[in-house]
Amino acid sequence: MPIADVDQFAVLIRDRLRAGRGPLGRRLAESLTELAESGVLAPGTRLPSERDLARALDCTRGAVAAAFNALCDAGVCERRHGSGTFLTGAEPRSAGGSGLARLLRPGAVLADLSTSVVPDPSHLVVPGIDPAELMRTPSRHGYDARGEPRLVALLRERTGADVLVTNGAQHALDLAVRCFARPGDAVLVEDPTYPGALAAIQRSGARAVPVATDRGGMVPEALSAAIARHRPAFAVTMAVHNPAGTAMPAERAGRLAAIARAEDVLVVEDRTLADLVHTGEPPGTIAAGHPHGTIRTHSLSKVLWGGLRVGWISAAAPLLARLTELRQDSDLAGSSPSQQLAAILLQHNEIQPWRAELARRRDHLAAALRAAVPEWTWELPPGGMSLWVRLPGTDTDRFAETAREHGVAVAPGSLFSADGRFRDHLRLSFALTPELLDRAVAGLTAAWQAATGGRDH
Repeated sequence: MPIADVDQFAVLIRDRLRAGRGPLGRRLAESLTELAESGVLAPGTRLPSERDLARALDCTRGAVAAAFNALCDAGVCERRHGSGTFLTGAEPRSAGGSGLARLLRPGAVLADLSTSVVPDPSHLVVPGIDPAELMRTPSRHGYDARGEPRLVALLRERTGADVLVTNGAQHALDLAVRCFARPGDAVLVEDPTYPGALAAIQRSGARAVPVATDRGGMVPEALSAAIARHRPAFAVTMAVHNPAGTAMPAERAGRLAAIARAEDVLVVEDRTLADLVHTGEPPGTIAAGHPHGTIRTHSLSKVLWGGLRVGWISAAAPLLARLTELRQDSDLAGSSPSQQLAAILLQHNEIQPWRAELARRRDHLAAALRAAVPEWTWELPPGGMSLWVRLPGTDTDRFAETAREHGVAVAPGSLFSADGRFRDHLRLSFALTPELLDRAVAGLTAAWQAATGGRDH
């Protein structure tokens, strides 16, 4: 349903206005364009009146009028006499090189809980940066195979190992799969697991074999049985589990490492969420099991911002050399300016404030869901960015469609399983602001009532 409530617009736009630069009218036009481009605002949406939006945003009516005029000039909006200003849904006309990159699309959502990501970079301290500084590298040409040297040094300090900088953790996982798995090989994964790992394994032609998990991670006895049955190319584990948010204890990591060492099985340890433990001890690390050690994939996407596209692999020298060669064959090197910026942000931002904010948002979403849909159950996760929620007697593939009709995107549980299990679960990100989480819960409650016909479960 098109969004027409001025308070909803204010919630969606405020952070974008604060993060932008330049005249307010231009920032407002850019913010509305961004919301339309991303699909948050659907074609046919009626914008609030200039007077109401100016009051909600505490700005002048002239600034709002300038933004609406720019949107109409670009073809993004149209004024209908006596009715108001509406998003057109037509392909926008370019205005000075700006405009939407694609058509406004239907099925827009007010709150996206389906992606476990940092929602925007507004939590970051961004120092004044000379753009030229982002293009100064020792090589000068910028093709640094292992990564930008300043960033590599910082990451080596964090991990205590040599690193290969990648375009995010997904790229790191993909490199590991392409390097060590062949078509038809078995790759052991936790069940449930991260969908990106399943996608990388499937693309390579290998087979993802699910291994049972509990709150400590992969179950050691299940790992031993799977190794004996499938003789895998390697196993993928997670330091902090996605979607469940549980942290692998040091004792469990030690048991898994011992099994891998005894069975001569390589382990790829996904540490993307390792820095996001809100309560309890940090996750353990799987020590070298294979003769060449353990491959670890990491990312700055969850602690800084995903748009940087900076991840990395740490491994022993022989493995890292193989991975670097494969990386050079595919895309030569990563973006030097992005890595330079990541290094600067790492030096000016502590993780703890963002981790504390995530814990507050986790508790906020959990309390709101508990009050609105008491039939739903979950264990409050000690880490990560999402709740792993069970909906009793519900096919969540179908429920996800109903939720989207009510303005909320969710990730059904079947996406997280190699064999399509967990069809009564959802992964719900708690990374959005409390205001948007509240609106998401309202939409989910309406979707639940529609799906169940108001019946008690």
